[in-house]
Amino acid sequence: MDVSVIIPNYNGEQYIRECLDSLSAQRGGARILIVDNGSTDGSVRIIREEYPWAELLELDQNYGFCRAVNEGIRATDGKYVILLNNDTKAADGFISSLVEAMEADADLFSCQAQMRRMDRPDLLDGAGDFYCALGWAIARGKNAPCKKYDRPSAIFSSCAGAAIYRRSLFAETGYFDEAHFAYLEDVDIGYRARILGYRNGYAPDAVVWHKGSAATGSRYNRFKVTSAARNNLYLIYKNMPLWQILINLPFFAAGMAVKLLFFTCKGMGLAYAKGIWRGILLARKGEKVRYLPENFDHCWRIQLELWRNLRLLF
Repeated sequence: MDVSVIIPNYNGEQYIRECLDSLSAQRGGARILIVDNGSTDGSVRIIREEYPWAELLELDQNYGFCRAVNEGIRATDGKYVILLNNDTKAADGFISSLVEAMEADADLFSCQAQMRRMDRPDLLDGAGDFYCALGWAIARGKNAPCKKYDRPSAIFSSCAGAAIYRRSLFAETGYFDEAHFAYLEDVDIGYRARILGYRNGYAPDAVVWHKGSAATGSRYNRFKVTSAARNNLYLIYKNMPLWQILINLPFFAAGMAVKLLFFTCKGMGLAYAKGIWRGILLARKGEKVRYLPENFDHCWRIQLELWRNLRLLF
């Protein structure tokens, strides 16, 4: 298969065996590359000693998810790149199902696998990401029965925890934005592809089980809340032309107010507010997607989708 599987790893000693064992029998001609982000546990030793068929690229410190996968993409070749979290277990046929989905549609930039909860295999961890006018990126189908999302479909963007990307299109979209470090970087790159007229899809036949939040320790913590708030504001500034920001401004304000209240009730209101401020600072110095008039139709279609997606929240 003309594909490389890239697994970013940071102190994944308790997960990496299950992840690599699940790929062993199905890897075929695929390259398996683990990019280690300066781990201090025994995960690098495990990879070297127990999985000689897997390639290992060691970074000198934790540069975050984006830098790790970018290093992996540049270090591999092939038509497709699969990104896979180290706290996952892939079902048989995972790799081939993703490749088949991309081969069937030349306009796909990416395609996400069906991610199931490791602790509740009958429930979804995610079936793609959707993004709405409130400025919220949400895992589609999270905690819903897997059988409800058993058909291929279009999605806003793919969760990079288990997704395939068409390598040639990185020349147009650019790589993962390392200013994100972690969180929402996959929504950002999927958004950029959408602006250019490409699409992202969901392939339910490709299944993985996902532990979730293995690197940060919990679903809600101050690092994650601050980082996600910062990156969300940056994502809005970066990808939307001024006219789109202006028409969504009341929605964004409402979305931020609701989240501030939510995290305040969890004792993390200050962490969320800090993230918003850091997002403003990042937007002032970060890059912005150049708005081209020929992409207006794509931007307007995205905007209509952002409004439509509001109904999915309710």
